[in-house]
This record gives sequence, structure tokens and C-alpha cells, in this order.
Amino acid sequence: MSTGTGDKGQRSGDLPVRRIDRILAFMALGLTVLSIVCFFAVILARPAGVVDFSQGLWPTIIVMPLIALPIAFVLIVVLLVMSFVRRARANKAGGASGGSRAGR
Repeated sequence: MSTGTGDKGQRSGDLPVRRIDRILAFMALGLTVLSIVCFFAVILARPAGVVDFSQGLWPTIIVMPLIALPIAFVLIVVLLVMSFVRRARANKAGGASGGSRAGR
């Protein structure tokens, strides 16, 4: 049974994923995962016996979610905007060469 996929496993109407899109997506994912890990590390540190969060790596671990989550959000928004612009350009280019059937 055919699913309409091409040589690379993509549907014929889909645009290929660009390298910058993949980089932005994985950067956003990595920052989000890092932030969640730091968040749980801070939550679990107190029951584990940490009483002084002002020494060692703890200041960095505490501040990491405050910085990384907004950056990840901005990366996702940039990725969405780039995707919408690319699809709009592809639809515009495809619509201009296809002609109009409204008058028939």
C-alpha cells in the first residue's frame, strides 16, 4: 500500500527539514531538558542534605532554569516563524505557477 512518500520518507507535499530548523529544535529541546534536570536537582537537594546553596555549582544550577527556559521559548517561536514563512513562500510559489481555476 502506497503512502505517498518520496525517496527520503517525506510526503510529496511536505517541505524538507532544513539544517537550521533541526539545530534550533534540538537546541530548544536541550535547554528545556537541562532546565528540568536543574529544577529537579534543586528540589531533591534539600532532602539529600544540601544546606548551603551558595557554594560550588549550586548558584549555576539554581539560575539555569531562569535563563534557559526563556531562551528555549524564544528558539521555538523563531522556529515556528521560520516554518510559517517558508510554507507561505512555498505556497505562494506553487500557487503562482499552477494557475487559477476559479473562472472555469
